[in-house]
Amino acid sequence: MWKHIASNALTFLIVTLFLVGGVIAWGTAEYSAEGPLENAICLKVQSGSNMRLVSEDLAERDAISSPAIFRMGVDYSDKSALLKAGSFLVPAGASMEEIAEIVTRGGQNTCGTEVVYRVAVNRLSAQVRELDPAEGEFEELVRFDFEEGVEAPEDYLRTRQDDDTQYRIVVSEGVTSWQVVQALNALDVLADDATEIPPEGMLAPDSYEVQPGDSVKALLAQMQAKQERILADAWAGRAEGLPLESPEEALILASIIEKEASTSDERFDVAAVFVNRLNEGMRLQTDPTVIYGITEGKGVLGRGLRQSELRAATPWNTYVIQGLPETPIANPGRGSIEAALNPSDSDYLFFVAKTLDPRDGHNFAATLDEHNRNVALYRQLEAERDAVQDN
Repeated sequence: MWKHIASNALTFLIVTLFLVGGVIAWGTAEYSAEGPLENAICLKVQSGSNMRLVSEDLAERDAISSPAIFRMGVDYSDKSALLKAGSFLVPAGASMEEIAEIVTRGGQNTCGTEVVYRVAVNRLSAQVRELDPAEGEFEELVRFDFEEGVEAPEDYLRTRQDDDTQYRIVVSEGVTSWQVVQALNALDVLADDATEIPPEGMLAPDSYEVQPGDSVKALLAQMQAKQERILADAWAGRAEGLPLESPEEALILASIIEKEASTSDERFDVAAVFVNRLNEGMRLQTDPTVIYGITEGKGVLGRGLRQSELRAATPWNTYVIQGLPETPIANPGRGSIEAALNPSDSDYLFFVAKTLDPRDGHNFAATLDEHNRNVALYRQLEAERDAVQDN
């Protein structure tokens, strides 16, 4: 009898282990299998949330088939304590394993409502946009320029009150350090205003993610550290035989290229013009250096240059001085820094705008006669425009 009982118990144990193993195998397969989500969603994880709340939210939105399997899979992979707060894009068909990775790996938010502040040469603007998860594209809700005495739109003010709003600051190429500091100090999303202006040229134009209450001074330090890395990398990969003795001189040249080049494609040709002129001992004769000598980077001139200003001696006026100005005249982007240190292989010594639209770029020339013909064509366009305006 005891043998019979033992035999039945053993059989029961084997069957039970088999069933448990089958359940585990099924659960593992379910955890890593393609999920039921038909369209991408934006999953918002609040600060202080947990995997139980996240799994229930996912189940309610038909993103997972089983909250229990999701939690067990997360526990088994030791990710329960790694949950990050934020807004995360969950793609269609994502497995529970992939979703667990998305909400625990950290990094930048990948969806939700975002305020983008843009620091440009002549304006500070804001854009409120929201990512459409299904389309994978941002939908603009409102865009406006900051103006003294003018209240921001209601959509912006309401978005600023939301705890899960994300913030980004985009600094354009060619802005001056003074302009950057003035813009950042004006943003209510930042704190700890800067009182000193960083060295001209040493702030990297780029996109920076920020959090409410972040320090202006800390953000400027981040921009400066990034520009130092960009400049060091570009200097290490510079072409041979350049008339530049230091990374600092390269930065000065890059800032002039940034202000003169109308398109990214022509930066290397503009660089070649200035490098060739330096090699020939010719003055650079570039208007942006004259403008900087007048404004010293504090705002926009807003008018044409006078002949007296072209002849006035300043540390930046390249119609008067030989070689490079004493400092950069703006903050150049990576493209202009790389162009300054790897100019195109050409004999160009001159350039002039192709059309009245700066976006159309420049005509380049290796000889003065060719340049004069290009200038004549541009003057003709100006005359035709003036004749139309007079009528």
